Amino acid sequence: MKVMVERASIYDYVGGDDAFLALARALNDRCLADPVLNHPFSRPGHPQHLERLAAYLAEVFGGPPAYSELGGHSAMLEQHAGTGADDELPARFLACFDLALDDANFPDDAALRQVLHDYMAWATSEVNVYSPLGVSAPTGLAMPHWTWDGPVTPEASSA
Repeated sequence: MKVMVERASIYDYVGGDDAFLALARALNDRCLADPVLNHPFSRPGHPQHLERLAAYLAEVFGGPPAYSELGGHSAMLEQHAGTGADDELPARFLACFDLALDDANFPDDAALRQVLHDYMAWATSEVNVYSPLGVSAPTGLAMPHWTWDGPVTPEASSA
């Protein structure tokens, strides 16, 4: 008889809140150094931008619902909606994210790196949908959640 061992959440595996804060800092530094991303990242933003980015990513990968308490997924999309983002932004942001994983000392684990990359590729594509000038983000969206197997689809209500 085979015994299945449940793998730790990605959040726990990488080191929890501290790891995601290190990732948020590393990603921000990479974006500031990029000639296309520098413009949107160098503008004054929320004073706790890095902490909020870390909380968002942590929640997506199995951490506590701290970002949901700040407005959740819809609030994040609304921050990016209607900004008229450069067409190069998604690919450049994804490249910075992949490099920031090393900067933040995330484990050199191919399965981990792939699921993180896949999430960010999905996320940058979604943000890009709402970035054209005049576009608003929808309200009431559930936070995305990703595991080692990729996105988690909420179970349909049986009510």
